[in-house]
Amino acid sequence: MTLVDFRLRSGSAHRPRPKPLRVLVADSQPVVRDGLRALFGSVEGMSLLAEVTSAADVLREVHLHRPDVLVLDLELPGPDGISVCRQVLRSAPDTRVLIFNRFADATSVTAAMRAGARGYLLKRAGGADVLRAVRSVAAGEVIFGAEVANAVTELFFASDSPARAPFPELTARERQVLELIAAGLPNSAIARRLDLATKTVSNHISSVLAKLRVRDRAAAIIRAREAGLGNPVS
Repeated sequence: MTLVDFRLRSGSAHRPRPKPLRVLVADSQPVVRDGLRALFGSVEGMSLLAEVTSAADVLREVHLHRPDVLVLDLELPGPDGISVCRQVLRSAPDTRVLIFNRFADATSVTAAMRAGARGYLLKRAGGADVLRAVRSVAAGEVIFGAEVANAVTELFFASDSPARAPFPELTARERQVLELIAAGLPNSAIARRLDLATKTVSNHISSVLAKLRVRDRAAAIIRAREAGLGNPVS
């Protein structure tokens, strides 16, 4: 009661309430959208503006709503999630992007941060962690989930070690194939250059896409070029 009386005397009761944080969710999984909708609806100071299920819809909804925070799944159907993040921040620089993903390997986290994301959280994070992450990125902070932070720490300490080739999860042959597709060569030219059957090249590309967790050749090329691969070949 004392606190209420003080606020009335000081005139704070007439101060406008802070505007709620406006959040846009981009995720293709209904169970994830349902959970986030219930979470954001359960707290004051947060407003869920819209939900989208494909990368093609993200830019349109960002342009329409200008959210404070975009909660973005990197595995949306459509263009590569990293390029979507980059396009969002070019068109709406005041929007903060929080990556909300199933996995958090060092390569994906690094690519997301380079694209301008301000946070990276795994989908198995608890509700309190999600709310804290949304509020933190909206305030201009950079935040990682615990497991994501571990991946970033490993990457940091690896930078003190002798330089290693990008994408250590790939075999030497897979890395060769990735370098050549990033350089713009079709499968037939890669097969000739590496003295392989075209079918073998296709199998290597399928393995590369699976290991890099990207959907298609174009997304793999983006990842490779961000890592410095793909110089034109003669």
